[in-house]
Amino acid sequence: MIDRYTTPAMNHIWSRQDKYELWKEVEIAICMGWAEAGVIPQSDLEEICAKSKFTLERCDELELETRHDLVAFVRCLEENVGAAGRWIHYGVTSYDVIDTALAMMLRDSCDVLIASASELRKVINDLAEKHINTPEIGRTHGIHAEPITFGFKVSNWMAELDRNIVRLRTCRAELRYGKISGAVGIHAVVDPPMEKSVLAKLDLEAEPASTQIINRDKHANFLNTLALLGAGLERIATELRNLQRTEILEVQEAFAAGQTGSSAMPHKRNPWNSETVCGLARLLRGNAHAMLESVATWHERDLTNSSLERIIFPDSCHLADFMLNRMTRILSGLGVFEDTMSANLRKMGDLVFSEHLMVALVGKGLSRASAYKVAQRNAAKAWEGHDFKTSVAEDEDVLANLSTEEVEHIFSLEHHLRNARFTLDAVRQAELPH
Repeated sequence: MIDRYTTPAMNHIWSRQDKYELWKEVEIAICMGWAEAGVIPQSDLEEICAKSKFTLERCDELELETRHDLVAFVRCLEENVGAAGRWIHYGVTSYDVIDTALAMMLRDSCDVLIASASELRKVINDLAEKHINTPEIGRTHGIHAEPITFGFKVSNWMAELDRNIVRLRTCRAELRYGKISGAVGIHAVVDPPMEKSVLAKLDLEAEPASTQIINRDKHANFLNTLALLGAGLERIATELRNLQRTEILEVQEAFAAGQTGSSAMPHKRNPWNSETVCGLARLLRGNAHAMLESVATWHERDLTNSSLERIIFPDSCHLADFMLNRMTRILSGLGVFEDTMSANLRKMGDLVFSEHLMVALVGKGLSRASAYKVAQRNAAKAWEGHDFKTSVAEDEDVLANLSTEEVEHIFSLEHHLRNARFTLDAVRQAELPH
């Protein structure tokens, strides 16, 4: 992943140095298991623990010969340990180390993502509370529909984010499984009790059934979860982009003094942060598809998964965390233009209350078809430039069925929005992830 879209927390997990440190931790845990089984002398274990060191430079030199990164890494440890180094990687295969370390990396990545998502949730919750009574026009197909509140809109974002946090927690539980089961997973050298003991030292469970690798369906589920998370963030970002259009301009990303929107047009204030989130969401979806292609392997394992996983695991984790943090920044500094929201809401002369008119007439005994026609013909006048409320108040069919007070009630914004807080409270009261 290019530096532009990395985060410090994910760098600490996915840098090559940190990955090799986990490989070392797994190798030492395996040696401890053999020592507990009476195979490795205690003195040799102490040598291994004290002297197991590596440098990436030396690993690279050895890989020129071995053409195998894990073998080069093991040889580097052996060089530093000395004679006791012969026990390093004893009775295991490469992916006993790689997949077990990967489980730790994915587990820790889930922790980072959950923390970042939780920070975003706090910002969304505050924004919803602040604007739960801020009227705004709801739109379907890009066209005015009925009034909502901006806080109601934001509450919807929070509900989806909560589901994605739950999905991340489920992934974390599913991914914290390692394997020390050998070349094809049959426990030919390491017995299951020792495997369980070694993995417990790493805060992992033993995968119940593995081949040379841990089956990739759970990894595919994780990347699909990240794709869903990205899609949710893209949905927010797309809405913000639309609301920032000059013709609408109900919200605006923070714009710093001296910031450049366009190299050619000094007046420009583009929604570039939201656009970035939308673009990166496409990468998460692509990576999820690639991982689905890696669920199937030839027999007990082939090498097709290895190359792409070196890219899509770190990249997807970096991207997801970057997007969560970027969305937190966007919403924390978002400008909300309440007056513009109100003006946009009133543009069609209360036309957006047409459903209330139809419902009121049905309540007075008109058939739904007849009530619809009354509302629609007055709406048609509004599209031609007439004031909808005035047209309704003068309509003979309306006057024959509704009093002046009942007509006024139809156009009551406060009545229409009376349940906006119900949605926010319902989202807050739903079972939240712990």
